[in-house]
Amino acid sequence: MITASRKALLFSLCGAALQLSGATGVRAETCVFLNPIGGDGTSPIVAKTVGRSKLIGQTNWWTDFIVDRPYNTYKFFFTANSSDPKAQYPVEGFMKFSDNTDLQLFNVTMSPPIGTGKMFGPYQQVPGKQIGQISFKVGASNDPGALGFSYRISVQGCN
Repeated sequence: MITASRKALLFSLCGAALQLSGATGVRAETCVFLNPIGGDGTSPIVAKTVGRSKLIGQTNWWTDFIVDRPYNTYKFFFTANSSDPKAQYPVEGFMKFSDNTDLQLFNVTMSPPIGTGKMFGPYQQVPGKQIGQISFKVGASNDPGALGFSYRISVQGCN
């Protein structure tokens, strides 16, 4: 026969086991990679090399990712591909809204070893704004030393 105190202990242990197993009733976050605008459709990961500033035409510094539905948060991923230990990457991230405004989320210069990088975020959806694109900018005319360094970038939307 199980006494009241043993029942209480049993229920307490069962509750602790559920918490340790992760069965707390909290739903795990689900993230999906956003597709780059102008990509080939085969991969959401974009590989580029920092190019020169141009007097006429566009630089290759900007990469935009389409936001096809609303997400609660967004994560930016940057990975260095250059083996040069002096590689410096000027990296910026933006949310671009449907009303033609934008919000800069970060602006850093990084020097990660090859194959490493950083996740920026998660950044919350801005209340009252509709996001149309998430954008990376890698490169700057005030940092000519960044030319020629290669990298990979991607963005996730999460709910």
